Formats: sequence, structure tokens, C-alpha cells
Amino acid sequence: MPAQLIGHSYTPNIKQNFNHLFLNKQPEGIKEFEEIIQKVVNQLIDINLEQTVPYQGKLPSQVEEEVRNIITFKREGESIEEVLQMIGPAIMQNSLHVTDERSMGHLHCPPLLAGVAAELIISVYNQSMDSWDQSPAATFVEEEMISWLINQYQLSGNADGVFTSGGTQSNYMGLLLARDAFCEKKWNHNVKKYGLPYEASNMKILCSEEAHFTVKKSAYQLGLGEDAVVSIPTDSKHRMCVKEAEQKLKELIAEESYPFAIVGTCGTTDFGSIDPLTELASLADQYDLWFHADAAYGGALILSESHADKLKGLSLADSITVDFHKLFYQPISCGAFLINDKRNFKYINHHADYLNPEEDEEGGMPHLVNKSVATTRRFDALKLFMTLKVVGLSQMQQMVDHTFVTAKETAATIQRMEYLTVANPEPELNTVIFRFEGEDISPEELSELNRKIQQEMLFSGRAIAAKTKVYGHTYMKFTLLNPRTSSVDTQEVLEEIQSLGLKFLKAKEELK
Repeated sequence: MPAQLIGHSYTPNIKQNFNHLFLNKQPEGIKEFEEIIQKVVNQLIDINLEQTVPYQGKLPSQVEEEVRNIITFKREGESIEEVLQMIGPAIMQNSLHVTDERSMGHLHCPPLLAGVAAELIISVYNQSMDSWDQSPAATFVEEEMISWLINQYQLSGNADGVFTSGGTQSNYMGLLLARDAFCEKKWNHNVKKYGLPYEASNMKILCSEEAHFTVKKSAYQLGLGEDAVVSIPTDSKHRMCVKEAEQKLKELIAEESYPFAIVGTCGTTDFGSIDPLTELASLADQYDLWFHADAAYGGALILSESHADKLKGLSLADSITVDFHKLFYQPISCGAFLINDKRNFKYINHHADYLNPEEDEEGGMPHLVNKSVATTRRFDALKLFMTLKVVGLSQMQQMVDHTFVTAKETAATIQRMEYLTVANPEPELNTVIFRFEGEDISPEELSELNRKIQQEMLFSGRAIAAKTKVYGHTYMKFTLLNPRTSSVDTQEVLEEIQSLGLKFLKAKEELK
């Protein structure tokens, strides 16, 4: 045996040098694990207790400098105490605290403790969800959780699904399967083997003008180009107009284009609007289209007692996107992709001898990579499983429904305020769109004023509100995912926003 190993002295018992670096059955590994986890827990608790605002308010340049200053590495490493001492102020305190009641900007939920605990288990075991022999029990947990979801959404007996990183991946998968199924049916063309057919340049996807940007992103990633996406106007409630969609379908067919998919949104990012799913399913059936439902946001309504009926028609979709890192309160990332006919997974199925050989399936080894565009995947199904077991369906339902009540009460509060106006007085889900309005100010100045208010709230650390545009004008947005946020919290923030707007207007007048 060689005495040297490329610049290092050989040690017969070298593995003992590494025991403390991993959780293992050796005393030093167990001791180090306990100490590290406890130190991290203590620091998280201390910072959480010290944090009185959702964000410290530092500018991007300040945060960048603080982070850059700690990105240095020593040859011999540093103690966990030293590392925590550095990342506490630079990273943890400079993070957005999504559990704060005033953090209500984006679709960014506070994670439930059961999900956080599951994250630790997932990380320690580090299962890869591509082949059964890398994730024996985890494979069956994911399959059972998919079955639970299929039952909840009342899909067909031939339905199936897979966990994904979230809406972007799920929407991509839906349109990928739709594209390949259409090419096979229309031209008997195997895209997986031969690539896109010549006619693909005229393939079209229909969605509402307020659909998620990942529809267009998926289209160009699939080789169809953004121009393949045809945006359909929405009505006064920001839902896709079915009559407009049908008229556009007729026009596309007349000009010899090939519409192959229609995307219904179940919970738009801004207004939380839900397209008429049943009517879209009927339209898809009439024109032989693949119906994909993007329910990344609204899919959680299966947990609601008062709003579950809004999912009517979702079970008719060919494929469905649902996220758990929104109203299911899971740590990012965690989502699922469901299809009503599992045979369509054939369009992404590929067998590799070293990973998922066909003969394994005959021996009862399910390889989930057969259903995913990703190879290595985390055991995210455990997070949903543990949460439902620990929290229970009743409390989950109460949390979701409470956020809808808060949204409705918040919209009502805005209507009573003199200088604020609400764009959705009857929120579909739990987002509220509003803005400050003053007299004798141009639309452009008004947009700039609302942007300035939103930025001041962020960098003062008072509250996190998002900004968006409605018909070209800047508005602010509350996304009320946190069940601990009440209408009292939102009213206080709204009053601060109104006061800030008046302050800015007064300053502007004084400069004249």
C-alpha cells in the first residue's frame, strides 16, 4: 500500500478523523450532531426573539457587503460557534422573517414546525428519489401521498403524479406532456426520439393574460417560442373569458395553426382569480386540447371548508400543478404534478441500466425517476405527510379559512379609508390589491408615489408589502398567507401607509 496519497500522509485509521463530521453510530459523531443542532436551535430562538420587524431594512448594497465579507475559507476550518457568530448578523438577521405578522408581500408562507422537523430528517437521511434502491421507504411514502392527493382532488382511477420543486417545474411538465401527446396523435411523430416536427412552429398554447409567466417560459424551453402562447383577455374579475378563448381557437384553426393546450389558472398571483375550470374543460374536450390547470396557489382550497367549491372542474384537467410551500405551509421547495391518465408519463420515461432498468419494475421496485424531468429529488413528501399527521386536517382548514377572513376584512378596511382604494373589494383568495390616491396628481406620479411608499415600508422595516401593476399602474399588494396575521395587523399597516402617502404629498407640495 502506498505511503502517500497525493500530498497527504496516509493514516491507517483515517476514517476515525471524520467520525465527528457526520451523524453515525460512533460516540463522537453523535455528540457533535447533538451539539451542532442545539447551538443552531439556540441561535434561531435568540434571533427570533430579538427580531421585532419582518426585515432589518438594509439596502441591497449593505447586505451584499456583509455577506461578501464572510465568504472566506480557512484550510483547517472553523468552529461552529465562530461560523454561527458570523452568519447570525450577516445572513440570519438580514433575512426576511416570514413568520412575522407584518410580512405579507409575496406567496411566501411561514413554515409549520412539523415541516421544519421533516426537513431535518430529510437532510440527515439524504434520500434521492430517483431509484427505489436509493429511497426504499421514501418511494412508497411519496406514492401514498400522491394517492391521497388524487383522492382529495377526485381524479380518475388511472391518475398518478410526482412531487416537484414547485409550480415552475410542474407547469413545464404539463406542457411537455401536452406537446408530445399532440405530436403523436396529430402526426404520429415521436418527439422524444426525433425532436420537434416541422409543423411545431405553428403549435399554440392558450392561457389568460394573467396566467403565470412560467407558461411562456415553458413554451420557449420546449422549443415552441414565446409566440406560441396566445393570451386570452380576462373579465372584470380577472378570469379568462371563455367566449374569447373559443373565438381565438376558431381563428387559429382557420389560419392553420395547431392549438394543442389550454391552461386554466386556479389562483392568479395578483388577484387570486380562478378561471372557469368546468367551462374550460368542456372547451378543451370540444377542441381536443390538453387541459392543464395551474393550481399552484389555489390548490390548497381542498383544505378549506368555506371555499373548496371554487375547485369545481379541477378534477377534469389532464394535468394539475399544486404547491405545498404556499397555503400548505411547507418549507420551500415542495410541490406536486398530477395527471389524470398515468399512461402519459411515457413521454418522459427513460430507462438507464445503472439506475432504473426495466427488469427492476417486474421485481416490484418502482423507480420514480420514470415520472419526473428531474433525476435527483429530495424526499419532500415527508414534509406534507408529517404536517398532516401532526397538525391535522381540522387545524389546517381553520388556518386557511382564517386567511380568507382576514383578506375580506382588510379589503373592507381599505374601503373605509379616505386616501386608499382597493382593486379587489371581494378577494377571491387571500390577496388584497390597493393603492394610495391623492388629489391633483398625474397617473405617472401616482404610480411613482405608491412605489416609493412600498419601498419606504420595506427599508424602514415597518412591513413587507409587494408591489404590482394593474392596467399599467403601480399598486401595492398584501398576500395574507400567515394565519397569525389578523385584520388588526393589516389595519395598523394600512394606517401607516396612508400617513406615509400624505407625508410624501405634503413634502412634494412644499417643494413647489
